[in-house]
Amino acid sequence: MQIGHVQLSQDKNYYSVPYQYVKKKAKLLNTKSTVEIYHKYNRIAIHPRNYKPLIYTTIPEHMASTHQFVAKWSAARFIDWASNIDESVAKYIMQIIESRNHPEQAYKSCLGILNFEKKVGKERLINACKRALDFKIYNFKTIQNILENNLDHIEFEQEPEQELPIHGNIRGKQYYN
Repeated sequence: MQIGHVQLSQDKNYYSVPYQYVKKKAKLLNTKSTVEIYHKYNRIAIHPRNYKPLIYTTIPEHMASTHQFVAKWSAARFIDWASNIDESVAKYIMQIIESRNHPEQAYKSCLGILNFEKKVGKERLINACKRALDFKIYNFKTIQNILENNLDHIEFEQEPEQELPIHGNIRGKQYYN
């Protein structure tokens, strides 16, 4: 999946070309207000000129249909989708998104997890997310392993914190203050 951009070097800006022209030679003709892109003397794109450096100007129609779909992805979209399944799924998706430096890095994992609803059913996905939330491990592989090993069917019990016995050799937290 590629988006083609040509660089107007004097402005240090990038302008999109239709995906059919990716990796093909193009010529740029620029005026004060527009940038026109030609392939074999046929104009294939026209953009308003942008003088801010390092800006990508992309016309959505220039992207392949598969990439147009991906361009519509957002954290809010995945969280909303997960919320329609269950609160625990939404919490898990939020944790995945928040655990990444850039939310976009989490989108494929989120899509994979949410697609499990079609493969294994709503109830199993909910149980897998609840179990993974208890473990505080936030990634696609965790959910996949839980579902593959049918761990979502096993009741998960958290061990209660054990109280220390009262004994003369055991010092409490006040000892270290």
